[in-house]
Amino acid sequence: MIAGQDKRREQRRLASGRVRVNFTDPQPQEVAGKLMDVSPGGFRMKHEYASLRSGQMVEFTHAEAKGQAQVVWNRILDGGVETGFRVVEA
Repeated sequence: MIAGQDKRREQRRLASGRVRVNFTDPQPQEVAGKLMDVSPGGFRMKHEYASLRSGQMVEFTHAEAKGQAQVVWNRILDGGVETGFRVVEA
């Protein structure tokens, strides 16, 4: 595989608006952020909470969907955090 090659299985499209994710593990928390893109099976958001972890389950809501999702990856960047989610129940 070529370094930097996109591994996405589904077509993504740009999106915008607010996203809220809620979880109870390790303690009840709500994280608000900005929707960056969506696909049929997931979404990406930018936010300020660096402690989401891969595999963590969350409840989510944004302008295009709501339901349950699993954290797939986190990317810590200057100016925030990006997280990719896989929707498990919409």
